[in-house]
Amino acid sequence: MLKKIIFALIALFAISAGAFYFINATDNYDASNYSATVPDTFTVGSTLDFALPDQFGKTHSLNPNTKTLVFTFAKDSAHIMKDFLREKEDGYLSQKSTYYIADISTAPVFIRNAFIIPDLQKSPYPVLLIYNEEIATKFRYDAKKEAIKVVTLDNKTVTDIQFVTTQAEFEAALK
Repeated sequence: MLKKIIFALIALFAISAGAFYFINATDNYDASNYSATVPDTFTVGSTLDFALPDQFGKTHSLNPNTKTLVFTFAKDSAHIMKDFLREKEDGYLSQKSTYYIADISTAPVFIRNAFIIPDLQKSPYPVLLIYNEEIATKFRYDAKKEAIKVVTLDNKTVTDIQFVTTQAEFEAALK
């Protein structure tokens, strides 16, 4: 009798896990709705433009008044940003004319849909998302992909690029 109960529980778990995976394994990202114009060499003097979705699917486009772009390409740097922004008032980034952009292109669809995006949807601030590896590669500097990349802009033109690894360095870079 105990063996039947254990077998039934294992079967129920397997069916539930399979259904959970199947539901969350569908990629809802439509690349035709989003774009990024970035030169092959992303340096000071480069002109940028993009249309990227946030964690709710709303499209955000770079505008001439944007002063700063903050990129995270790794889990640890994303957690530093999350912890930093948790301590700030709502609207902190928008008050500083800043977009926060997270690269989720390397995460499997199931992980993105089941864990990353639902977690980001709890954030009171928009997080623009890079789903596409090709777009991520344009913005990323692989030698420093673990750091937070802070890009200062003037009318969509890069005037400074900094790589920071702590909350204190990040806050200093935003001033």
